[in-house]
Amino acid sequence: MHDGALLKSNDLRRRSEAGLTLTSNRKICPMTNASSEELEKTIIMDADLIRSSVHRLAQEIVAANPDIHSVALLGVLKRGRPLADRIAREIKEMTGVSVPVGSLSTRLYRDDLRSGRVTGITGTTGTHFDFDVDGRNVVIVDDVLSTGRTVRAALDEIIDYGRPKRIQLACLVDRRLRELPIQADFLGWSVETTPADHVSVRLVETDGEDVVLLERGVEEAQEQ
Repeated sequence: MHDGALLKSNDLRRRSEAGLTLTSNRKICPMTNASSEELEKTIIMDADLIRSSVHRLAQEIVAANPDIHSVALLGVLKRGRPLADRIAREIKEMTGVSVPVGSLSTRLYRDDLRSGRVTGITGTTGTHFDFDVDGRNVVIVDDVLSTGRTVRAALDEIIDYGRPKRIQLACLVDRRLRELPIQADFLGWSVETTPADHVSVRLVETDGEDVVLLERGVEEAQEQ
């Protein structure tokens, strides 16, 4: 991480420790209690920190895979795919190699679907990639790592398509709420959360801006 990004990340950490939050009108103000009607969000990564983290993830992937030609990236929809595209561009700039990129939905592989906890998932899966995973070093790319259940679903789906030489995991944010023995090989940022908190990754490609927000005491819609 370059000096500017390090200073920025230190500033964000001090902000978080001081209890500063971003309200819906984008002003920084002290945290209030959970019963407040005003939506409060803590910035844990801004655009500069996201950019430097993606660059570092690409560096670490290159360093861990000397045969970069064997690497393929599979981004978990929705925001893992644009992150995978960004990492691929960084790898291209570093090595001159264009690594293939695909998309994984994982919806039909979720254990909460099989257990009946969610229903109504129909239609195509959204998974798409035009390369063979056999013998490749496949890197799963996701925006948020939490319980590990989405990653477990991604592993099941990839193995249904073939037998990679190795599967690695790159994540932008780790919420550290693991329910399965799954860890990221390449990680951008780690933040302490509770199950009631919500981490929202917003990217230019999907949301019009680059920022990661933490909402305290908000139940998540699905496991990550």
